Amino acid sequence: MRRIALFLLTNIAVLFLLSIVCHLFGVDQWAAARGYGGMGGLLVYAAVFGMGGAFISLAMSKWMAKMSTGARVIEQPQNEAERWLLDTVRRHAQNAGIGMPEVAIYDAPEMNAFATGMTKNSSLVAVSTGLLQQMDREQVSAVLGHEIGHVANGDMVTLTLIQGVVNTLVIVAARVVGRLVDSWLSGGRDRDGGGIGYFISVMVLQLVFGLFASMIVMAFSRWREFRADAAGANLAGRGAMISALQRLQVQHGESTLPQTIAAFGISGHLATGFKRLFMSHPPLEERIAALQSSANA
Repeated sequence: MRRIALFLLTNIAVLFLLSIVCHLFGVDQWAAARGYGGMGGLLVYAAVFGMGGAFISLAMSKWMAKMSTGARVIEQPQNEAERWLLDTVRRHAQNAGIGMPEVAIYDAPEMNAFATGMTKNSSLVAVSTGLLQQMDREQVSAVLGHEIGHVANGDMVTLTLIQGVVNTLVIVAARVVGRLVDSWLSGGRDRDGGGIGYFISVMVLQLVFGLFASMIVMAFSRWREFRADAAGANLAGRGAMISALQRLQVQHGESTLPQTIAAFGISGHLATGFKRLFMSHPPLEERIAALQSSANA
Protein backbone atom coordinates (compact mmCIF):
# COMPACT_ATOMS: atom_id res chain seq x y z
CA MET A 1 0.00 0.00 0.00
CA ARG A 2 2.85 2.40 0.78
CA ARG A 3 4.31 1.94 -2.71
CA ILE A 4 0.95 2.49 -4.39
CA ALA A 5 0.33 5.61 -2.30
CA LEU A 6 3.78 7.00 -3.10
CA PHE A 7 3.27 6.32 -6.80
CA LEU A 8 -0.10 8.09 -6.84
CA LEU A 9 1.14 11.02 -4.77
CA THR A 10 4.17 11.48 -6.99
CA ASN A 11 2.09 11.55 -10.16
CA ILE A 12 -0.39 13.96 -8.60
CA ALA A 13 2.51 16.18 -7.49
CA VAL A 14 4.02 16.12 -11.00
CA LEU A 15 0.71 17.08 -12.63
CA PHE A 16 0.11 19.79 -10.03
CA LEU A 17 3.58 21.27 -10.55
CA LEU A 18 3.23 21.20 -14.33
CA SER A 19 -0.16 22.90 -14.09
CA ILE A 20 1.38 25.69 -12.00
CA VAL A 21 4.24 26.11 -14.49
CA CYS A 22 1.81 26.27 -17.41
CA HIS A 23 -0.30 28.85 -15.59
CA LEU A 24 2.63 31.04 -14.50
CA PHE A 25 4.11 31.17 -18.00
CA GLY A 26 0.74 31.53 -19.69
CA VAL A 27 1.13 28.31 -21.65
CA ASP A 28 -2.34 27.04 -20.81
CA GLN A 29 -4.03 30.32 -21.83
CA TRP A 30 -1.99 30.55 -25.03
CA ALA A 31 -2.68 26.98 -26.07
CA ALA A 32 -6.34 27.16 -25.01
CA ALA A 33 -6.82 30.31 -27.11
CA ARG A 34 -5.76 28.25 -30.10
CA GLY A 35 -7.90 25.30 -29.03
CA TYR A 36 -4.69 23.29 -29.16
CA GLY A 37 -5.36 23.42 -32.88
CA GLY A 38 -2.47 25.79 -33.61
CA MET A 39 0.61 23.60 -34.00
CA GLY A 40 2.77 26.03 -32.05
CA GLY A 41 0.51 25.98 -29.02
CA LEU A 42 0.05 22.23 -29.26
CA LEU A 43 3.79 21.57 -29.43
CA VAL A 44 4.50 23.77 -26.40
CA TYR A 45 1.69 22.14 -24.43
CA ALA A 46 2.87 18.65 -25.41
CA ALA A 47 6.52 19.41 -24.66
CA VAL A 48 5.75 20.82 -21.22
CA PHE A 49 3.74 17.78 -20.19
CA GLY A 50 5.73 15.18 -22.15
CA MET A 51 9.31 16.29 -21.48
CA GLY A 52 8.54 18.10 -18.23
CA GLY A 53 6.88 15.10 -16.64
CA ALA A 54 9.74 12.78 -17.62
CA PHE A 55 12.44 15.06 -16.21
CA ILE A 56 10.58 15.81 -13.00
CA SER A 57 10.30 12.05 -12.48
CA LEU A 58 14.05 11.73 -13.05
CA ALA A 59 14.80 14.57 -10.63
CA MET A 60 12.72 12.80 -7.98
CA SER A 61 14.04 9.32 -8.80
CA LYS A 62 16.56 9.00 -5.95
CA TRP A 63 14.07 10.19 -3.35
CA MET A 64 11.34 7.95 -4.76
CA ALA A 65 13.67 4.94 -4.87
CA LYS A 66 14.69 5.39 -1.25
CA MET A 67 11.13 5.90 -0.05
CA SER A 68 9.53 3.11 -2.07
CA THR A 69 12.13 0.44 -1.23
CA GLY A 70 13.00 1.61 2.29
CA ALA A 71 16.65 1.71 1.21
CA ARG A 72 19.17 2.71 3.90
CA VAL A 73 22.04 4.82 2.63
CA ILE A 74 25.37 3.79 4.14
CA GLU A 75 26.76 6.94 5.72
CA GLN A 76 29.20 5.17 8.02
CA PRO A 77 29.78 1.42 7.45
CA GLN A 78 28.51 -0.60 10.41
CA ASN A 79 30.46 -3.76 9.59
CA GLU A 80 33.10 -5.21 7.32
CA ALA A 81 30.56 -6.17 4.64
CA GLU A 82 29.29 -2.60 4.33
CA ARG A 83 32.87 -1.31 4.24
CA TRP A 84 33.66 -3.72 1.41
CA LEU A 85 30.50 -2.59 -0.42
CA LEU A 86 31.52 1.08 -0.23
CA ASP A 87 35.10 0.35 -1.27
CA THR A 88 33.97 -1.72 -4.26
CA VAL A 89 31.55 0.94 -5.50
CA ARG A 90 34.22 3.61 -5.01
CA ARG A 91 36.77 1.60 -7.02
CA HIS A 92 34.32 0.95 -9.87
CA ALA A 93 33.24 4.61 -9.91
CA GLN A 94 36.83 5.82 -10.12
CA ASN A 95 37.63 3.38 -12.92
CA ALA A 96 34.48 4.45 -14.78
CA GLY A 97 35.33 8.15 -14.35
CA ILE A 98 32.24 9.20 -12.40
CA GLY A 99 31.63 10.68 -8.96
CA MET A 100 31.07 8.45 -5.96
CA PRO A 101 27.39 7.45 -5.85
CA GLU A 102 25.35 7.08 -2.70
CA VAL A 103 25.34 3.41 -1.71
CA ALA A 104 22.30 1.85 -0.09
CA ILE A 105 20.92 -1.50 1.02
CA TYR A 106 17.23 -2.38 0.91
CA ASP A 107 15.46 -5.33 2.47
CA ALA A 108 14.15 -7.76 -0.16
CA PRO A 109 14.43 -11.53 -0.54
CA GLU A 110 15.30 -11.60 -4.25
CA MET A 111 18.73 -10.94 -5.75
CA ASN A 112 18.49 -7.47 -7.24
CA ALA A 113 20.18 -4.10 -7.46
CA PHE A 114 19.47 -0.81 -9.20
CA ALA A 115 21.00 2.56 -9.99
CA THR A 116 19.27 5.88 -10.52
CA GLY A 117 19.93 9.60 -10.30
CA MET A 118 19.80 12.87 -12.21
CA THR A 119 23.47 13.01 -13.26
CA LYS A 120 26.57 10.83 -13.44
CA ASN A 121 28.01 12.54 -10.38
CA SER A 122 24.83 12.48 -8.30
CA SER A 123 23.57 8.93 -8.43
CA LEU A 124 22.40 6.15 -6.15
CA VAL A 125 23.41 2.49 -6.28
CA ALA A 126 21.36 0.13 -4.11
CA VAL A 127 21.54 -3.62 -3.54
CA SER A 128 19.06 -5.98 -1.95
CA THR A 129 19.80 -8.02 1.16
CA GLY A 130 18.92 -11.10 -0.89
CA LEU A 131 21.69 -10.35 -3.37
CA LEU A 132 24.28 -9.87 -0.63
CA GLN A 133 23.24 -13.13 1.01
CA GLN A 134 23.01 -15.32 -2.09
CA MET A 135 25.94 -14.16 -4.22
CA ASP A 136 29.65 -14.34 -3.53
CA ARG A 137 31.73 -11.19 -3.56
CA GLU A 138 33.00 -11.61 -7.11
CA GLN A 139 29.41 -11.83 -8.33
CA VAL A 140 28.29 -8.87 -6.21
CA SER A 141 31.22 -6.85 -7.55
CA ALA A 142 30.10 -7.64 -11.10
CA VAL A 143 26.53 -6.56 -10.34
CA LEU A 144 27.86 -3.31 -8.85
CA GLY A 145 29.97 -2.84 -11.98
CA HIS A 146 26.85 -3.33 -14.10
CA GLU A 147 25.01 -0.64 -12.14
CA ILE A 148 27.99 1.73 -12.29
CA GLY A 149 27.98 1.07 -16.05
CA HIS A 150 24.41 2.36 -16.25
CA VAL A 151 25.46 5.56 -14.49
CA ALA A 152 28.64 6.04 -16.55
CA ASN A 153 26.72 5.44 -19.80
CA GLY A 154 24.16 8.09 -18.82
CA ASP A 155 21.37 5.57 -19.26
CA MET A 156 18.99 7.24 -16.83
CA VAL A 157 19.13 10.59 -18.65
CA THR A 158 18.98 9.00 -22.09
CA LEU A 159 16.00 6.85 -21.13
CA THR A 160 14.29 9.97 -19.76
CA LEU A 161 14.96 11.88 -23.01
CA ILE A 162 13.50 9.05 -25.08
CA GLN A 163 10.50 8.79 -22.73
CA GLY A 164 9.97 12.55 -22.93
CA VAL A 165 10.18 12.64 -26.72
CA VAL A 166 7.74 9.75 -27.21
CA ASN A 167 5.40 11.25 -24.59
CA THR A 168 5.41 14.51 -26.55
CA LEU A 169 4.77 12.73 -29.84
CA VAL A 170 1.90 10.75 -28.31
CA ILE A 171 0.23 13.93 -27.04
CA VAL A 172 0.63 15.70 -30.40
CA ALA A 173 -0.38 12.73 -32.58
CA ALA A 174 -3.46 11.93 -30.48
CA ARG A 175 -4.74 15.50 -30.72
CA VAL A 176 -3.97 15.96 -34.41
CA VAL A 177 -5.74 12.71 -35.35
CA GLY A 178 -8.51 13.56 -32.87
CA ARG A 179 -9.10 16.83 -34.73
CA LEU A 180 -9.35 14.97 -38.03
CA VAL A 181 -11.84 12.47 -36.58
CA ASP A 182 -13.92 15.26 -35.02
CA SER A 183 -13.91 17.22 -38.28
CA TRP A 184 -15.10 14.13 -40.17
CA LEU A 185 -17.87 13.45 -37.65
CA SER A 186 -19.05 17.06 -37.77
CA GLY A 187 -19.15 17.18 -41.56
CA GLY A 188 -16.08 19.38 -41.89
CA ARG A 189 -17.23 22.08 -39.45
CA ASP A 190 -14.45 23.59 -37.33
CA ARG A 191 -15.66 23.56 -33.71
CA ASP A 192 -13.74 25.52 -31.09
CA GLY A 193 -12.49 23.21 -28.35
CA GLY A 194 -13.63 20.09 -30.24
CA GLY A 195 -16.73 17.97 -29.85
CA ILE A 196 -17.37 14.64 -28.18
CA GLY A 197 -15.67 12.82 -31.07
CA TYR A 198 -12.48 14.75 -30.40
CA PHE A 199 -12.34 13.98 -26.69
CA ILE A 200 -13.15 10.28 -27.11
CA SER A 201 -10.65 9.97 -29.97
CA VAL A 202 -7.89 11.62 -27.96
CA MET A 203 -8.43 9.33 -24.96
CA VAL A 204 -8.42 6.18 -27.11
CA LEU A 205 -5.50 7.28 -29.29
CA GLN A 206 -3.35 8.20 -26.31
CA LEU A 207 -3.75 4.65 -25.05
CA VAL A 208 -2.99 3.11 -28.46
CA PHE A 209 -0.06 5.41 -29.27
CA GLY A 210 1.15 5.04 -25.70
CA LEU A 211 1.50 1.27 -26.24
CA PHE A 212 3.69 1.82 -29.29
CA ALA A 213 5.69 4.44 -27.37
CA SER A 214 6.28 1.93 -24.58
CA MET A 215 7.66 -0.55 -27.12
CA ILE A 216 10.22 2.03 -28.26
CA VAL A 217 11.28 2.86 -24.70
CA MET A 218 11.53 -0.81 -23.72
CA ALA A 219 13.58 -1.61 -26.84
CA PHE A 220 16.16 0.96 -25.73
CA SER A 221 15.98 -0.34 -22.18
CA ARG A 222 16.85 -3.86 -23.37
CA TRP A 223 19.75 -2.57 -25.48
CA ARG A 224 21.27 -0.62 -22.59
CA GLU A 225 21.35 -3.80 -20.48
CA PHE A 226 23.84 -5.36 -22.89
CA ARG A 227 26.03 -2.24 -22.59
CA ALA A 228 25.82 -2.32 -18.79
CA ASP A 229 26.77 -6.00 -18.78
CA ALA A 230 29.82 -5.14 -20.90
CA ALA A 231 30.70 -2.39 -18.41
CA GLY A 232 30.35 -4.83 -15.51
CA ALA A 233 32.64 -7.26 -17.35
CA ASN A 234 35.25 -4.54 -17.86
CA LEU A 235 35.13 -3.38 -14.24
CA ALA A 236 34.84 -6.72 -12.41
CA GLY A 237 35.89 -9.31 -14.97
CA ARG A 238 33.96 -11.10 -17.70
CA GLY A 239 33.89 -14.37 -15.78
CA ALA A 240 32.43 -12.67 -12.71
CA MET A 241 29.74 -10.92 -14.78
CA ILE A 242 28.74 -14.16 -16.49
CA SER A 243 28.72 -15.96 -13.14
CA ALA A 244 26.46 -13.28 -11.62
CA LEU A 245 23.98 -13.57 -14.49
CA GLN A 246 24.02 -17.36 -14.23
CA ARG A 247 23.33 -17.04 -10.51
CA LEU A 248 20.31 -14.86 -11.30
CA GLN A 249 18.92 -17.65 -13.49
CA VAL A 250 18.14 -19.77 -10.42
CA GLN A 251 15.91 -17.03 -9.03
CA HIS A 252 12.17 -17.63 -9.10
CA GLY A 253 9.32 -15.19 -8.73
CA GLU A 254 8.78 -11.57 -9.77
CA SER A 255 10.87 -8.66 -8.59
CA THR A 256 9.52 -6.65 -5.66
CA LEU A 257 10.98 -3.42 -7.05
CA PRO A 258 8.33 -0.72 -7.56
CA GLN A 259 7.24 -0.23 -11.17
CA THR A 260 8.81 3.24 -11.28
CA ILE A 261 12.32 1.82 -10.90
CA ALA A 262 11.88 -1.77 -12.10
CA ALA A 263 13.60 -0.96 -15.41
CA PHE A 264 16.74 -0.02 -13.47
CA GLY A 265 17.05 -3.39 -11.72
CA ILE A 266 19.72 -5.97 -12.60
CA SER A 267 17.05 -8.21 -14.12
CA GLY A 268 13.39 -7.90 -15.06
CA HIS A 269 10.29 -9.96 -15.66
CA LEU A 270 10.16 -12.54 -18.43
CA ALA A 271 7.50 -12.71 -21.10
CA THR A 272 6.69 -14.59 -24.29
CA GLY A 273 5.12 -13.70 -27.61
CA PHE A 274 3.82 -10.17 -28.05
CA LYS A 275 4.55 -9.35 -24.40
CA ARG A 276 8.30 -9.59 -25.11
CA LEU A 277 8.04 -6.15 -26.72
CA PHE A 278 7.28 -4.68 -23.29
CA MET A 279 10.16 -6.35 -21.43
CA SER A 280 12.63 -3.89 -19.88
CA HIS A 281 15.42 -6.52 -19.79
CA PRO A 282 16.54 -9.14 -22.32
CA PRO A 283 16.39 -12.78 -21.17
CA LEU A 284 19.40 -13.70 -19.03
CA GLU A 285 20.49 -16.42 -21.46
CA GLU A 286 20.77 -13.82 -24.24
CA ARG A 287 22.86 -11.55 -22.02
CA ILE A 288 25.16 -14.42 -21.06
CA ALA A 289 25.51 -15.45 -24.72
CA ALA A 290 26.41 -11.86 -25.68
CA LEU A 291 29.21 -11.77 -23.10
CA GLN A 292 30.49 -15.19 -24.14
CA SER A 293 30.48 -14.32 -27.85
CA SER A 294 32.32 -11.04 -27.23
CA ALA A 295 34.99 -12.96 -25.35
CA ASN A 296 35.49 -15.26 -28.32
CA ALA A 297 35.54 -12.42 -30.86
